[in-house]
Amino acid sequence: MDFKDEIKQLGEKVCKNKELVRTEEATKIAFIMPFLRALGYDTTNPSEVVPEYTCDIGTKQGEKIDCAIFKDGEPLILIECKHWGQNLNLHDNQLLRYFHVSKAKFAILTNGIEYLFYSDLAEPNKMDEKPFLELNMEDIKDNVIEEVKKFHKSYIDVDALSCTASELKYVKELKSVINSEMNNPSADFVRVLTKQVYSGIINQKQLDIFTSLIKRTFSQTINEIISDRLKSALNTEKPAQETQVAPDSASTSIDSGNGIVTTEEELEGFRIVKAILRKQISADRVFYRDTQSYFNILLDDSIRKIVCRLYFNNPAKKFIALFGQDSKENKIEIKTLDDIYLHSDALIQTALWHNSRFGKDKGGSQEASNVAEVKQEA
Repeated sequence: MDFKDEIKQLGEKVCKNKELVRTEEATKIAFIMPFLRALGYDTTNPSEVVPEYTCDIGTKQGEKIDCAIFKDGEPLILIECKHWGQNLNLHDNQLLRYFHVSKAKFAILTNGIEYLFYSDLAEPNKMDEKPFLELNMEDIKDNVIEEVKKFHKSYIDVDALSCTASELKYVKELKSVINSEMNNPSADFVRVLTKQVYSGIINQKQLDIFTSLIKRTFSQTINEIISDRLKSALNTEKPAQETQVAPDSASTSIDSGNGIVTTEEELEGFRIVKAILRKQISADRVFYRDTQSYFNILLDDSIRKIVCRLYFNNPAKKFIALFGQDSKENKIEIKTLDDIYLHSDALIQTALWHNSRFGKDKGGSQEASNVAEVKQEA
């Protein structure tokens, strides 16, 4: 099962069963340990996951953290667990003390519903006061899952994670600043923008006027962006049973209105295939057409020769279908989107074979016959 599906399935379980979980230990067993297993860690292997890890703090000997994840014989991530009903903000000082005396690079404070990820970005060996990443199992966001996935045992890279943590920290803080300025613009911010459009003296009266104008402008700009994107999606030409997007179109999910929903996961698969093919084929020649049953990835929109198909409609199992020169479909199960890279050679070979037979230099009559052939297949 794909990591994203595992986390979402666990989120559903947490929401459904939380009222039955009455203690901190039960929270740990029912919610937190399954989360660590989803990250690829063997919770029964004491060299990998250590429960009740001892952290000596000054004169206090034998202080224990709920759990520690080890890598190469050293603690990498400290985990402090609380009952799902507890407010995590009340307990972060305890984790801070543990972090300071250990060699761990990351820390997680969790109640099984919220997961707060910390590091030492501001000062080495001192846990930051604010988390750089937050996962809420009751409100799971795809972009957050992608960041959490970087903690998976199969992908974890401490140096890369430290860079990611730093970026996430500043992005989070910038979002907070931007949201604050949008809702309640500060005098300094208003002055900076006003100077761009107003040449007179900026006194308090002008500040008051432009504060109101800037708030209204933010609101109108956001509404216009949303409206333009909706219009663009609605005005895109689509066949009766297909939805089509050119290579450089927006990456958000699209509901075609005829029961076909192009998901972000399908779009990510498309981007991976396009990245593979661009080694030999120009990226602007790679298109997709979605259907209710499968997601086609094609070479050249005019001739529409199929490079592969993605079957992502079933959350339990996902397949990529490859095509040889005999045009027979060969469906292969994939566990994660990264598995698409395992079929790079086959994808490139198929695209080059189509290109040699039906390239743009092959003439209009051949192109027309191929369009007819694809329409018959559809």
